[in-house]
Amino acid sequence: MNKYTLNNGLRVIVEPIPTCRSVSFGIWVKTGSRNESREINGISHFIEHMLFKGTDKYSAKDIAELFDGIGGNVNAFTSKEYTCYYAKVLDEHLPIAVEALADMFFRSTFDPTELEKEKNVIFEEISMYEDTPDDMVHDLIAKAAFENHSLGYTIIGTEQNLTAMDSNTLRNYMKEKYSIENTVIAIAGNVDDSILALMEQHFGSFQNNGTEQTFTPPSFFSNLEYHEKKTEQNHICLSLPGLSAKDDRLYAMVLLNNAIGGGMSSRLFQEIREKRGMAYSVYSYHTSYQDGGMFTIYTGTAPKQTADVLKVTMELLSELKNQGLTASELKKGKEQMKGSLILSLESTSSRMNRLGKNELMLGRHYSMDEIIERIESVELDHIQELTQEMLATPFALAMVGQKADVIDGFRRDQLV
Repeated sequence: MNKYTLNNGLRVIVEPIPTCRSVSFGIWVKTGSRNESREINGISHFIEHMLFKGTDKYSAKDIAELFDGIGGNVNAFTSKEYTCYYAKVLDEHLPIAVEALADMFFRSTFDPTELEKEKNVIFEEISMYEDTPDDMVHDLIAKAAFENHSLGYTIIGTEQNLTAMDSNTLRNYMKEKYSIENTVIAIAGNVDDSILALMEQHFGSFQNNGTEQTFTPPSFFSNLEYHEKKTEQNHICLSLPGLSAKDDRLYAMVLLNNAIGGGMSSRLFQEIREKRGMAYSVYSYHTSYQDGGMFTIYTGTAPKQTADVLKVTMELLSELKNQGLTASELKKGKEQMKGSLILSLESTSSRMNRLGKNELMLGRHYSMDEIIERIESVELDHIQELTQEMLATPFALAMVGQKADVIDGFRRDQLV
């Protein structure tokens, strides 16, 4: 991995992989729904859509045909803390992809007609999301845990907010947030030293300087959020405080998550699905932000089984708090983590994502040997201390479904 700085100060992170024929190229911008006010919530996601709707040189159709014509993939995504525009192409087609993405990034027109059409596309996306309760509940749990903090906002925004936005709203936001300091270029694949000249050619004229935004760290709230919806299942999330992306205990958290609900051999999956057949989908995950985090358990189950699922979940967590993980769980978790990491190295997309996120959010990169060393250094007592700390806070709880009395009577402090 090599880190370069262009003449204008833009950071470029490159990992040459001469044994493959593809290249993954990404433009990473440190802005997402967290950076928004409530009045413009959804603007980062809207800008992401609009960068594909045409420039002075390319129409939206031209962009699609260009990448189809070279057999490449082009896409983008918005998260709570960053936005990424990326392409994966054959190495010989990288100059074409870079030129097109740079044109989209710097010279999108935000044509008013296209803007109104894309609003309708996102309105349909919002409707689709509202018809998907197992997605909606994850936004509800963020609201329950972070209350009025911007980490509790949805990424997609609201129809009301989007309706009020015009081309100038989007341009002004980009001028404020899409600065050199907030942007990183990440590249992984079959490239050589000529990549720097290509970056200078297309990104060297980037002159939007700014300052990195400062944030108020989130507080964790043990709130309850309920959305009544006629569904076959109740979709439930329980959340506890997690760790930031910079916390040295992050690998202990990943190992703890793997044991609780991170896979098919986890305690939740084995007990709730395999042994009792009370859910088809049950899992846990940990989300890290730059100054906080959240550990979440999700279950989808029939309304009549909701109370039982919550009871079993509490029993499993109580057992974990009192007895901790076993040595075999720790060993299995370490091998699982190492296997996932090493397998991800076979994908230029995964490598590019790792480079971009690490530089943008952490400003540092660990070698694979360093990561494995940190995984191996985690001991059972590290995980037990983390478990005790995490379970010392009452849960945040969210549900989409029916029979709210089930969660109304649920004690969120019962493990404290």
